[in-house]
Amino acid sequence: MIRSPGVRLPLRLRSSFASSKSLSSRIWQGQASMARRFHRPACLREQVELPSFLEAYKKAVEFPPATHDFETFLSQAEPNTEVVLHGYLGQRADLSKKLSFVRLTDPTMKHSLQVVGFAKNDAFEKLKTINANSPVAVRGTVQQKKKKASEGEAKPEDSWELALEDITLLNGFPKDIIMTPETVFAPEQRYLQLRSDAELREALRFRAEVRNTCKKELEESNQPAFVEIETPLLFKSTPEGAREFLVPTRRPGLAYALPQSPQQYKQILMASGLPRYYQFARCFRDEDLRADRQPEFTQLDLEMSFATGDAVMRTVEGVIRRLWSTLMKDPAPEGPFRRVPYQEVMAKYGSDKPDTRYGMEIMRLDHVLPVDLVMKISPLEDPIVEAFKLENANNDPAETLKFITEFLDSPAGAPFNNNPDGGPGVFVFNGKQPLSGLQPFGFEAAEQVEELLDPDHGDLIILQARPRAPFAGGSTPIGDLRRALHSHAVSTGFQEAPTGFDFMWVVDFPLFSPSTESEPGQGGAAGISSTHHPFTAPKTAADVELLLTDPTKAVADHYDLVVNGVELGGGSRRIHDAAVQEFIFRDILKMPAERLADFSHLLDALRAGCPPHAGLALGFDRLVAVMLGKESVRDVIAFPKTGKGGDDAMVRAPSPMTEASLETYHLQLRKGE
Repeated sequence: MIRSPGVRLPLRLRSSFASSKSLSSRIWQGQASMARRFHRPACLREQVELPSFLEAYKKAVEFPPATHDFETFLSQAEPNTEVVLHGYLGQRADLSKKLSFVRLTDPTMKHSLQVVGFAKNDAFEKLKTINANSPVAVRGTVQQKKKKASEGEAKPEDSWELALEDITLLNGFPKDIIMTPETVFAPEQRYLQLRSDAELREALRFRAEVRNTCKKELEESNQPAFVEIETPLLFKSTPEGAREFLVPTRRPGLAYALPQSPQQYKQILMASGLPRYYQFARCFRDEDLRADRQPEFTQLDLEMSFATGDAVMRTVEGVIRRLWSTLMKDPAPEGPFRRVPYQEVMAKYGSDKPDTRYGMEIMRLDHVLPVDLVMKISPLEDPIVEAFKLENANNDPAETLKFITEFLDSPAGAPFNNNPDGGPGVFVFNGKQPLSGLQPFGFEAAEQVEELLDPDHGDLIILQARPRAPFAGGSTPIGDLRRALHSHAVSTGFQEAPTGFDFMWVVDFPLFSPSTESEPGQGGAAGISSTHHPFTAPKTAADVELLLTDPTKAVADHYDLVVNGVELGGGSRRIHDAAVQEFIFRDILKMPAERLADFSHLLDALRAGCPPHAGLALGFDRLVAVMLGKESVRDVIAFPKTGKGGDDAMVRAPSPMTEASLETYHLQLRKGE
């Protein structure tokens, strides 16, 4: 409700402004009587007496513009000149009744300047009424600070100060919010988390630099240059592999789906004569949350026509090299990144995104182990048994035994102890014991294990069994144990943390994998799902032939970029032929006809002479987190969702749907929900 400047509030109403804690109730109290006074003559409107909050706001509305930003001021400052600077006021130090000092922090919160207040004008009294952390406009005279003999060369911001002439409060910082270097703010106050934590703010600035550097590389270093194109966020529901978020409409029974990725739109762009596309795409997936996942996230998405996976990988390597050479202290990776097949990384590391810096390579041992030992560590018949070695730099078996006992007794060790295929077999290599502590292996097996693993005194040997079946999914139990044990070793000081960045491409994934209850796949009835997504092409002509005989043995032209145990992104060469794509949908995945019809727009585009094409998406949040050494992507996102249910604690989203909103969208809740 807008009030005339000629209104003089009744005493009762003015007191309510001072006493009421609710701003909305203060504004609307007395609405009817105020409305009747809007049409008073101009002579009466001149006798206005605004409430204090409007008086303060009136002054802030016409605040003085800054004559300089801090960086310009610090580089061009001249003594005895008058300037106006904007910023946040620090804690005031009163040296006497006539002299005060306070720091003024610039809007970027990177620089600060000392302001000196003298009891010679009204500004001194104004300064004493303003709380620390309040935004202000300060007018003052530039003075050069006297350099003490004990001081070395001063920073620019320590060479100058302002003699206060006037100060304008732009918005008061309340006393009930305590902001000190030790204050920890909850996610509900993300704005205070950001304001009080320079590291968080710097992460967001760094994120912007990463984005700009990626843009330069794609647009300046490639011919033809990549073109940034925005694709829609309101899409349709199509079974690509992950659960979707639906957006209801007011049209009965119709809804949009938020895109899991711009995959189909960018393939259609390749059919549209636009050879190289990219965008920083917002994507949405209703999936289980972890430190490296958010229900909404950003990916650097790109696609290239008349291209193979090799061309895409070379392009992405150029982006990584430019990022590291421009923004990182570590040297940029040289030459092509190594390419390691899926089967090899799963066998050596038990993971399709391994951290290879700390060794602990896995080896098959079931062919050398005695049957009675295998039966002790697993209830499975004829299992595969694998092992790895964790080194102890101190060569102290007692220290190793204490380390592994604490891990297995901790919550982190519980999943491995409770493995239905058998818990881990644990052996401490001790040269002072018979068979070096490997007595259960027997003489012959112990000798072969020593030859294969080459353990030293005090090293830990871990055995783990699994069913005799081809690799599937992203990890094996022993791979998970390898990663968890190393993490525990670093966190407890048992081992040093690895350093540097080890980039690799994981290639030659299976084109199809068994469907699981936890992953919806593409909704087909074949019992298999596309490992990457259903648009991924077979790698070779031989893999094309396998589509008719045994599609589960076909290899995909799919490639993941991995660094230090983190999958930075994944891509593939796409199926560019409509008949082949329809064959994959209908005959291999066995999608029902109604689901196949959901892809008619893509099939029509492929049918219109679409050229071969390939692409990739880098997880942009993960990329920035890796570059900054952050454990969670939440540390590089301005307003992240929590790990509990994907909530936005600050704005309290998602929020309950009201009966009115449900009715608007022709929805109703099931009974009991």
